[in-house]
Amino acid sequence: MRDDIALPTLPTMTDPFGRDITYLRVSVTDRCDFRCTYCMSEHMTFLPKKDLLTLEELDRLCTVFIEKGVRRLRLTGGEPLVRKNIMHLVEQLGRHLKTGALEELTLTTNGSQLTKHAKDLYRHGVRRINVSIDTLDAGKFKQVTRWGDLSRVLDGLKAAQDAGLKIKLNAVALKDFNDTEIPDMIRWAHGQDMDMTVIETMPMGEIEEDRTDRYLPLSELRADLARQFTLTDIPYKTGGPARYVEVAETGGRLGFITPMTHNFCESCNRVRLTCTGTLYMCLGQDDAADLREPLRASEGNELLSDAIDKAIGRKPKGHDFVIDRGTKRPAVSRHMSVTGG
Repeated sequence: MRDDIALPTLPTMTDPFGRDITYLRVSVTDRCDFRCTYCMSEHMTFLPKKDLLTLEELDRLCTVFIEKGVRRLRLTGGEPLVRKNIMHLVEQLGRHLKTGALEELTLTTNGSQLTKHAKDLYRHGVRRINVSIDTLDAGKFKQVTRWGDLSRVLDGLKAAQDAGLKIKLNAVALKDFNDTEIPDMIRWAHGQDMDMTVIETMPMGEIEEDRTDRYLPLSELRADLARQFTLTDIPYKTGGPARYVEVAETGGRLGFITPMTHNFCESCNRVRLTCTGTLYMCLGQDDAADLREPLRASEGNELLSDAIDKAIGRKPKGHDFVIDRGTKRPAVSRHMSVTGG
């Protein structure tokens, strides 16, 4: 290549704090076939289906974000795989992988629908998924998910690996529930050639229990793990907020997502889009931008692009999550299933 030939400049979206926004998480539905105790009320009221963006509108919105600089896109929910005809959207978004405009298309799932969809996910360009699973005890799994079946999820994990998908397990660390089980989960996950990440519970949405009863600072968990594992910090990144260590005894990677004890706001490269077209610039703030109105206002994308620019221009420096006995209300009223995990 001649030295005087300039490489093409990729588009970027930069927020007021100099952070390039390259990662979009899209909640394709607020519905879920589980009712995890730390995430949802057992008797949830979900959005009317008429309020949801169509799959074609979701594709159009995502495409505009990709054209503006998004390089990684994650489909979330609720449970994304319960959205009717979701594979059509995955197939459509997969075209951006073929052109190189998108580096990665992934999703977060509870695993319940993987036996049905794993092969199609791989066929449409997905290579890596996150599966949320907080315990390997069938009885406790039923307790925490209310409606979940552990054997079905384990079958889904096998189907995903058979299809060629790499899996990272996500476990929310819950005091007096799975804290003593996490070491064995790490050994099991790494033995199955899966990475694992532990996550602090976040104060989002009203639930039946007091989150202070379940909140486990990951600083405490890491100290406990360090008594039986050799943990070495590594620079590995997947585009998300996890900080990774290598576990010498298993040879696997373990991630820590710590929105409460050690937030990751200074390097935040993410925004979140709901299934109704609302853009949240921060998971822990209520400020949002309505993209549905400019999306539907014209066939062109100028209004939409301008609305995105204005939203990115007011992305906050960080969140204000707090969990303690004196803070009874959640930091934000919406549930995680609305925003997208």
